[in-house]
Amino acid sequence: MSHNVASETAVPTNTEARPADENPAPASESDSVPAAADEQDTEPALPPLTPQEFRIYNRLAEKMEYFHDHFRQMYTTLHTACTTNRRPANMTLKQFLDEGLRLASYLEGHHSIEETYLYPLLGRKMPEFRATSLPAGLGKGKGKKKKQEECELLRQHQAIHEGMDEMADYLRRCKDRECELELGVLKTKMDSWGDVLLKHLDQEVRDLGAEKMRRYFTLQEMKAIPI
Repeated sequence: MSHNVASETAVPTNTEARPADENPAPASESDSVPAAADEQDTEPALPPLTPQEFRIYNRLAEKMEYFHDHFRQMYTTLHTACTTNRRPANMTLKQFLDEGLRLASYLEGHHSIEETYLYPLLGRKMPEFRATSLPAGLGKGKGKKKKQEECELLRQHQAIHEGMDEMADYLRRCKDRECELELGVLKTKMDSWGDVLLKHLDQEVRDLGAEKMRRYFTLQEMKAIPI
């Protein structure tokens, strides 16, 4: 007996189209967003630097790290004495107090130079170093100042000095024999700003690194930055 397969599998020509779903499932985020969107948000890759170019672009970071390493050592010496409740064996009480006062003095001078000269110079192109406001004439409107959000590095300066000034005042009173040095008290006064200081020392050098600087400055501009 013959079997007509075509007659069973043929699709009727008068079949009506199925009505569209009144509440279709929402398209997934991956379907609606083009794949290239993420690529547009990323910064374009730059060609590798030659060793000489890297040295020029990394010059500020290297010089800053030299100073910062010294500050870390001084802070660590003082803080270790506080946590162990014992002054370094090679330091008299006067030398220990002077070390703490020197750290405060060095940081104050260092930050003053940065905020007066380096940050305004870098802040013209880099938001990482931008001050609260630009000088008159550079903002919108003639003769007016354009307000800017204060950068994190400057906020860190402020937090450091608030705690550091209190520590220095305590050390001066100890040196003048108005009170006796208690390492536990000194530790409390150092802990209030120590974490911010150590974070700042690392972050500032990172923001001055070659890969960051090359995105804002030419080689000739880098050579002209005084430090």
